[in-house]
Amino acid sequence: VQLQASGGGSVQAGGSLRLSCAPSGGTFSSYDVGWFRQAPGKEREFVAAISLSGVSIYYAVSVKGRFTISRDNAKNTVYLQMNSLKPEDTAIYYCAAEVGKHGTRETDFSSWGQGTLVTVSS
Repeated sequence: VQLQASGGGSVQAGGSLRLSCAPSGGTFSSYDVGWFRQAPGKEREFVAAISLSGVSIYYAVSVKGRFTISRDNAKNTVYLQMNSLKPEDTAIYYCAAEVGKHGTRETDFSSWGQGTLVTVSS
């Protein structure tokens, strides 16, 4: 499945953004979906993941309590609500999808979107 991430932008520290991830074709309802991010000069890292049913949810320690992943299978969209943003959250955010993995590693996902840039200023 081809994915499209959107919703990035520039905000001040303490602000909020909501990212969206949707397939450009097909349906999302059979896929587990994850969000990853890559900051300048750093490796890509896991942010959050949600199972196809929405029952199983995982967060990186660095975002737990500030970010919320959710999905609306009727709208074929997965969201990442980001609150209390910090400058260290600045990165390109990617969504990824896979069937039946319940994973949190990059290698657990085979379909990736193009990324959306989030910039948080202090």
